[in-house]
Amino acid sequence: MAKKKSNPRKNPRKQPASGQSRARPSKPATESAWKRFFRFIALPPVRRLILIIILVVLLYWLRPTLVAKANEIFSFLGWGFILVIAAIICLVTIIWRRKLASAIYHWNQWLGGVSLALAAWGILALIPAEGILVQTGLGGSFGQSVIGQDIVDYPVWMSLLRLLGLVIIGIILIAPGACVRAIASFIVWLGKQFQRRPRPQIVEEPRLPRHLPAQVAPSAAETIPPPETIVPPEIPRTRLEGEAETVPVPTQEQRDLRQVAQEVWKKYGESPSLVTVDGWRLPPIDILDVTPETEFGQADNLQRARLIEEALASYGVEAKVVQINAGPTVTQFGVEPGWDRKMKEIKERDKDGNISVRLEEVSKTRVKVERITSLANDLALALAAPSIRIEAPVPGKSMVGVEVPNTISGVVSLRGVIETSAFQKTTTRSKLALALGKGAGGEAVAGDLSRMPHLLIAGATGSGKTVCLNSVICCLLLYNVPSELRFIMIDPKRVELTPFNSIPHLATPVIVDTGKALSTLRWLNQEMDNRYQKMAAASVRNIEGYNKKNQGADKMPYLVLVIDELADLMMTGFDEVEHILCRLAQLARATGIHLVVATQRPSVDVITGLIKANFPTRISFAVTSQVDSRTILDMAGAEKLLGKGDMLYMPTEAAKPKRLQGCFVSDAETERLVYFWNSQIREEEPAHLSVEQLVPSVAAIEKKSHPDDPLLEAAKELARDHKHISTSFLQRRLHIGYPRAARLMDQLEEEMGKGEEE
Repeated sequence: MAKKKSNPRKNPRKQPASGQSRARPSKPATESAWKRFFRFIALPPVRRLILIIILVVLLYWLRPTLVAKANEIFSFLGWGFILVIAAIICLVTIIWRRKLASAIYHWNQWLGGVSLALAAWGILALIPAEGILVQTGLGGSFGQSVIGQDIVDYPVWMSLLRLLGLVIIGIILIAPGACVRAIASFIVWLGKQFQRRPRPQIVEEPRLPRHLPAQVAPSAAETIPPPETIVPPEIPRTRLEGEAETVPVPTQEQRDLRQVAQEVWKKYGESPSLVTVDGWRLPPIDILDVTPETEFGQADNLQRARLIEEALASYGVEAKVVQINAGPTVTQFGVEPGWDRKMKEIKERDKDGNISVRLEEVSKTRVKVERITSLANDLALALAAPSIRIEAPVPGKSMVGVEVPNTISGVVSLRGVIETSAFQKTTTRSKLALALGKGAGGEAVAGDLSRMPHLLIAGATGSGKTVCLNSVICCLLLYNVPSELRFIMIDPKRVELTPFNSIPHLATPVIVDTGKALSTLRWLNQEMDNRYQKMAAASVRNIEGYNKKNQGADKMPYLVLVIDELADLMMTGFDEVEHILCRLAQLARATGIHLVVATQRPSVDVITGLIKANFPTRISFAVTSQVDSRTILDMAGAEKLLGKGDMLYMPTEAAKPKRLQGCFVSDAETERLVYFWNSQIREEEPAHLSVEQLVPSVAAIEKKSHPDDPLLEAAKELARDHKHISTSFLQRRLHIGYPRAARLMDQLEEEMGKGEEE
């Protein structure tokens, strides 16, 4: 048998024989004692105790020097050293809690606190003291330099002015928004005190608004006088058909409406600074209300950003929030994907024989965007949010946008968007600028109806479609006079667009009857063809070129068709409405005809493929299902909207929709705007757009008799020779197709029925 070898690791040295004791040398015992001593010294409590002893010895040794230095420092700082200690404690606390980013973000408030601390230091310098501070006061030498008392013969009132300036600067830096609003309010109040009040003008009978009930609705108005002497014109009442000549006494409600119209015109229409175009005065921006913006806490957003990072890390996704954009309804957190790292374990043995494991990075790849988007529900759970939307990636940025609803929703006013630079830039390029709302980051978004060129709006009931239509109409009324823009409004609901029923921009009163709406669409189709003929005769390509050559009464106004509910029209005449809308959407852009269509039923039988293809610009409010979202936007996302104006806006040039909070227009603002235009209605308005006269009746269009067929006489002879005939019989005997035979059969039945009646 082979001799078994012994393991040298298990048996490193030969075991001593029994009965023999192994003697330990003295040197290893000495080394073991030193190791135990140094191990004792290295214990944390022992180290701290040794450091404390050394510190006490040094303080006792340097006691005279330290006392002298302390007296010098105290004489320089005075009791202001308490403020220095408080500042140091605050700084250490911020660094310890890792809130340095928040402190940097609120730099203005920290500077304001420093300014107020300097003011307090200067006040201490004015208070007399005893001992070391007998010459400098409680503030020390530094406090005296703050208020200027270190200068010889420096007046006290200048020191007080310094203190007042430091206090004012500190307050402005801590609360800049409140200070700006207070200064603006004071300037407005001061301007009203010095404003020259106009003389009261006596008017025999104030003007009635045109949207009063039919019993007292006026029909004509006097010509507007020059802007210097403009007053609400007086309208004589026209007797209606079938009404007695005696005019009834106005009721209390009508008197109130007269008073409101008169007050609106006096407040907004008599200012000499208004812009006048073609004899019409454009309404001022003051006619819209100012809505205060909601301020959001930065600390809350930082906390939610940390929750997003922790939630993603718990699922093995490395990511970091690099940007926070606070919007009126949602806050967008910009998440930058991290790396997927592949690690390798490396085992190493030290000189004592202990095995240690070390991780070494082998490779790394970027985290896939799909891994973040698939965690939408988990992020909503971690943030306790009703729903979140992930935009992956954010257009133009290398990050993923996580849109989280705010706890407090803000209101976006129409005036707040109009006064932004984005909207003002759009107005310089086009007269059809639209204020759409504010994005998830709080940025204002404006559109150009002439570039859209048509707008399709969809959403569930109560999601904000009608408010969006009202904001679009009001925005166009603010910058266009009736000679430049005309409206055709179709409102099957009868209550949404009727408040605009009396503005001079209407080519016809608001249409509420479905049959008349179909006739109006036919007329609009004919008007488009007529405009193309005029432009061809003038050798121009579009409405802008035509209006450059023709001014005054020959000028061609823009036409905007507003339909509040497309589904009702599609139920009445599906084929005809779809055909006319598609033809207008394809050809009407160059003629200045634009469509704004809204519907609350975004299904495939209402928004067909042809309509979607011809309406590239779309707005989707909150819908009930993902199917409806795909119908209107060709992608999911609208089912996660919050409602109340929260929408997805897809312009023509964008690949992805943009989330916006739509503009809100109150009923009071709409009424003021309508009253303003009502007070300028003139009798001699241009008559080149009269839909009521040009639209033919539905019966006249539908009543078209087919021309007599040449084979009608032959069919009559067959009917006389045979008692029973049919369509197939006429096909065989006359050698014709089925459609022609069917028409012949219908004409035979019609003539035979007339003969029997006679």
